[in-house]
Amino acid sequence: MSVVEHTTEVDVPVRVAYDQWTQFESFPEFMEGVKRVVQQDDKSLEWTAAIMGKEKSWTAEIVEQVPDQRIAWRSTSGAPNAGIVTFEPSGGNATRVTLRIEAEPEDPIESAGDFLGFLDRQVKGDIERFKEFVESRGVPTGAWRGEIRGGDVDPS
Repeated sequence: MSVVEHTTEVDVPVRVAYDQWTQFESFPEFMEGVKRVVQQDDKSLEWTAAIMGKEKSWTAEIVEQVPDQRIAWRSTSGAPNAGIVTFEPSGGNATRVTLRIEAEPEDPIESAGDFLGFLDRQVKGDIERFKEFVESRGVPTGAWRGEIRGGDVDPS
């Protein structure tokens, strides 16, 4: 399993960066290769993406979501993957956003791409495009302020 982590400084308050990240269906606007994300309920997501030239679909479950701090997920079907994104104040109205992805290549082509740093470049580019997206807007496209802990949803 490959593990990739990248951090960027986003020139918006923590709440704005976090709230934008909760808008999963907007991910195709800044995540290269992501064609569609459908939020099925508070903690279930259906993904479609182009990976190494092939269209793939999978479902993921949000396993932890703490407003203004972190969102963690894992796949429940399709290629094994998991991740966490964290949000930390970094002075003034800026936020340090760290994205960590764990993914298992499914075939020799994906293994070769992994060896050549495809996932690393993808994650770095996606977090930089998120920075551009949220800074250019200045406000989130929406928000979900509920919590998920241990699989239990508190939609507050």
